[in-house]
Amino acid sequence: MAVYEHTYRPYAGPLTPAWSRFLIIPRHAFGEIFQSKLFTGLFAVSFVCPLIMAIIIYLHHNSNALALLSIRSADVIAINNSFFRAFVLIQSSLAFVMAVIVGPALVSRDLTNNALPLYLSRPFSRAEYIGGKMAVLIILLSAITWIPGLLLFAFQGYLEGGGWAGENFWIARAVLVSSLVWVIVLALLATALSAWIKWRVAASAALFAVFIIPGVVGSIVTELFRTPWGNLINLTVLIQTVGDALFRQSLLDLDPWMVMPAGGAWAALLVWGAGCLLLLARKVRAYEVIS
Repeated sequence: MAVYEHTYRPYAGPLTPAWSRFLIIPRHAFGEIFQSKLFTGLFAVSFVCPLIMAIIIYLHHNSNALALLSIRSADVIAINNSFFRAFVLIQSSLAFVMAVIVGPALVSRDLTNNALPLYLSRPFSRAEYIGGKMAVLIILLSAITWIPGLLLFAFQGYLEGGGWAGENFWIARAVLVSSLVWVIVLALLATALSAWIKWRVAASAALFAVFIIPGVVGSIVTELFRTPWGNLINLTVLIQTVGDALFRQSLLDLDPWMVMPAGGAWAALLVWGAGCLLLLARKVRAYEVIS
């Protein structure tokens, strides 16, 4: 409009709080993601396991239902750390599939279409952009991992009573921490690979390769030198080691020399995370220098 008309007025509506501006990215991303029937179906299927485990918990405390189904109380699965560990493992597998579907397009599409200058020319920092892209996966994967896990724990604590929840609070902490570690690792890896590999299929394949190739190399080094430190590059073993420590159990019957200390696994995961953030910091910028 012409300036001399003096009809321009600045925006006088409510402003988005600075701390929550990054959430604009997942808000619009979810609308596009759930347009896919495949992903919507997978998201719905991911709640089958929590539903089944909730039924098991209910049956464990309802003798009338057990009698109606002709099931002995001794045959019902025990509700303990192994029960919740199995839940975390099942949901973590589904979370990986979701990350493979959603993750590769998070940043690559913006880079391909030169959209980063449009983001960063506004009061929107690179950290907020990266946080917003990671939040897409973190929110989605949290919805199928630690959130239903804690709801199952609360359900069991309510039915069991007698201070069960307080005595076994460490199980709830294990569900929360182990799930969050897996979710954050997947979000970091998927976002970093999406920033560096613009072809979606290749980025998905790379996400698989990050778990498979270092795992094979780490296993070879471990066997050759009879040391657990070869698995420092094996993300699967690192996540499993952390989970073993949190749930106070081990999934594999390993020789003592093959058992990695939990502190070493935590340190290695921090290095992996720092590496992903470094890759994102180098790639996510408003312009690209071609030498």
